[in-house]
Amino acid sequence: MNKLLVASMISTTMLMTGCASIIKGSTQTLTFTSVPESAKIEIKNSAGQSIHVGQTPTTVTLKKGAGYFKPAEYQITFSKDGFAAKTVVVKGTISGWYFGNIIFGGLIGLLAVDPATGAMYSFKPEDINAVLEATAEKMPTTDKTLAVVFTDQVPQDVMARAIQINK
Repeated sequence: MNKLLVASMISTTMLMTGCASIIKGSTQTLTFTSVPESAKIEIKNSAGQSIHVGQTPTTVTLKKGAGYFKPAEYQITFSKDGFAAKTVVVKGTISGWYFGNIIFGGLIGLLAVDPATGAMYSFKPEDINAVLEATAEKMPTTDKTLAVVFTDQVPQDVMARAIQINK
């Protein structure tokens, strides 16, 4: 009788898991940075509730799902005195691991576990960098920061004003 109970518990556990739930989980840690550093960051969920307030650079763990078959969506606002605020939207997209349920997780993982836990989604990119533009009325005078960023992370209007230095 004990062997039957153990076998049924193991098989129930195997059937109640989804591939994405096992591999990636229902939360994801994202890294937030800004140019200039030490900008205030506020993260709001799709209902408009503030779920995190902090300062860059920071890492925050966010839930990937907002309900059954519904990806989470967050608005991240970066702000700092003397700079224009910038808002970035991060929304979950279907993870490739979700399709692993076809082979490993079965219908339970495909239609129940991963959609209910939000594990079927992932956020990309995992590193979010905001470049804040200085406002004309209040230019910072004491913050002297050197930031190195890739040109593809700099907004097009800022790149248009960039000057190439050849030496």
